[in-house]
Amino acid sequence: MAGFAEIIGHEQIIEHLQNAILSQKVSHAYILNGPDDSGKKMIAEAFAMALQCEKHGTEGCMECHSCKQAISKNQPDIIYVTHEKPNTISVDDIRRQVKDDVDIKPYASPYKIYIIDEAEKMNVQAQNALLKTIEEPPAYVVILLLTTNADSFLPTINSRCITLDLKAVPNEKIKSYLMEHCQIPDYQAEVCTAFAQGNVGKAIKLASSESFNEIKNSALQLIRRLKEIDLYEMMEAVKQISEYKLEINDYFDIMMIWYRDVLLYKATADVNHLVFRDEIYDIKKSASKSSYEGIEQILEALEKAKVRLNANVNFDLVIELLLLTIKEN
Repeated sequence: MAGFAEIIGHEQIIEHLQNAILSQKVSHAYILNGPDDSGKKMIAEAFAMALQCEKHGTEGCMECHSCKQAISKNQPDIIYVTHEKPNTISVDDIRRQVKDDVDIKPYASPYKIYIIDEAEKMNVQAQNALLKTIEEPPAYVVILLLTTNADSFLPTINSRCITLDLKAVPNEKIKSYLMEHCQIPDYQAEVCTAFAQGNVGKAIKLASSESFNEIKNSALQLIRRLKEIDLYEMMEAVKQISEYKLEINDYFDIMMIWYRDVLLYKATADVNHLVFRDEIYDIKKSASKSSYEGIEQILEALEKAKVRLNANVNFDLVIELLLLTIKEN
């Protein structure tokens, strides 16, 4: 568990929470809303640790008994709400772990804090059970709902919580962190940062992922030889991509970053702002052979392919149409 000081970005949210501690105006319920791996849990845990810290500052001291318990996830008044069914938080989960527990006073802390991760998985009955607690909570209760989709909550829950939306973290901060803490070279940090789109957790995962490098190499290899592929070889290319069916959005994103680089180089002839600048020879070649309209059509085709696959259109057909569009342009 990290304190606020170790969190990359999200300064406004951290400032809001620290001001609430300082002014003793901590709300009884917060929604932390943002994509997977964006830092919701780190913020929730840092906030919980600071609220329970025996030194009563705006940051956990990391040294007192409560902080040490929080770091090892054994603080009895910081409760992680769990669920047995992978895709549902049921009414029984909420009743057993929250509703039937809130009236028991904290063991040794000022607050009793409930962290509900993946809160968008609460069904309507679970939300209604939680709503009763949010409406009339004991003074010592703080509920932290971590979600990728705050719109999935009942309007009555949203209206009674303070919603904090996690924003994208600036690329330079992510890149610096990857180079300093993950010990990866400048070029690899640049690729992971661009690909993560402001999500620190995703960037860290990519930096240490062997499969990501494999997908990247496969996508770039295909892009380089696509112009020379005859139509009868197209099914072999589709088969190559189908090996990454489970990571297909990552595959598409790599292709999109490549063609954005081609477009940027064609417009500016500047290598410095390219993500794949180590591939400059092939980017120059692609830029010289493609029109602005052609590159735009490729980028649009990649977006359409994502939408079609989400709508369960036949995988091979979607990929074949995409490759034909790229080849033509």
